[in-house]
Amino acid sequence: MTASVLSHRQQADIEYMPDYDKYLARGKQRQATEELDKHLPEGFPAALSGQLVWNASTIADEYDWNYQLSAENLKEVDAALQYFKSSNKPIGEVGPDTFPLPHLRPILRDISDQVHNGHGFKVIRGLPVDNYTREENVIIYTGLSSHIAPIRGRQDNKWQGKPADVMLAHVKDLSQSCKSQDIPGPVVTADKQVFHTDAGDVIALFCLNEGASGGESFLASTCHVYNILAATRPDLIKTLSEPWPFDDFAQMGDVYKLRPLLYYQPATDTDPERLIIQYSRRNLTGYLDCKRSAHIPPLTEAQAEALDAIHFTAEKHSIALDFRKGDIQFANNLSILHARGAFTDSSEKQRHLLRLWLRDPEHEWKKAPELQERFDRVYNGVTVEKSVYPLEATIRSSNVAT
Repeated sequence: MTASVLSHRQQADIEYMPDYDKYLARGKQRQATEELDKHLPEGFPAALSGQLVWNASTIADEYDWNYQLSAENLKEVDAALQYFKSSNKPIGEVGPDTFPLPHLRPILRDISDQVHNGHGFKVIRGLPVDNYTREENVIIYTGLSSHIAPIRGRQDNKWQGKPADVMLAHVKDLSQSCKSQDIPGPVVTADKQVFHTDAGDVIALFCLNEGASGGESFLASTCHVYNILAATRPDLIKTLSEPWPFDDFAQMGDVYKLRPLLYYQPATDTDPERLIIQYSRRNLTGYLDCKRSAHIPPLTEAQAEALDAIHFTAEKHSIALDFRKGDIQFANNLSILHARGAFTDSSEKQRHLLRLWLRDPEHEWKKAPELQERFDRVYNGVTVEKSVYPLEATIRSSNVAT
């Protein structure tokens, strides 16, 4: 959507990094001066239930989210690597058939079920990163992931200035080696990343190396966040379910999309009841030199409070994962909000993750029509011929994650 009429309303006082004092003051002011809705939107449930609704204070007692690779598993992984290398195929052809794991596959398929229909996340531990080259690590990571979700999505549409499907992203601090105006978001800095979602169905993160300190991975249950806000501030649920202006950061500076952050899907004959939150905060607030356009509709006070409410509720009810070298974290991007702590690198230890956006057709969630374009950007039209798996970190060229 392109803005045809410039808005004269001022953007609410909100930035990428949430300010708790501003959040509390805004809520107090609105409750004192506005008549806020005391009822949930029509059709929205008072509370959600099931394994996707988990509480950070009790989840460790009911769910072991780690799977430690055994010596036998690692031998099978190494054999699959050698099998694929002997085929002389490009990395884009890595899949369950070309990276065979006959004994490990049932375990990985169970992990896929847990990620989609259980608690929404799992960590595979113990890959010996230092035993392999960078390319071999990429093959192993892609091969293991293909048994959990075989379809991979693009994360950029250009490589070295030419059209391409860039399938692998590096999550690393590049801020010291590039201009500030070229930084698209905190993913390529050492800054804290606030709670958000990515653009794929399943997010896979592989830890090649840990930083000197910090960089914790935080996860929160979207459904649990919903339950808390539905019980305490139903007006914010209404605000989240209405259209918001997402900046597309186009060169024209006035291109945006209107869609909700929150989607409720009642149970049907084929699908269970589901609730999805989808947003990246930077598309609503901007980030550093990547400013939000002044020529698209600004966020309202209600939207600013609702955006902060998601973050601070998720933060309060999140778990911190001990992300170690050799770990692969799989998270359901439709049921999990995730964040990252700020980190510090040293000359000896530099935090470096690899990221894939995945889809499993067996367990794929149905999406609301308003989200279709967001996911089509990632998955539609990807070809092996155009697929690129960069071995080194670079700044992405596009805003695929909008």
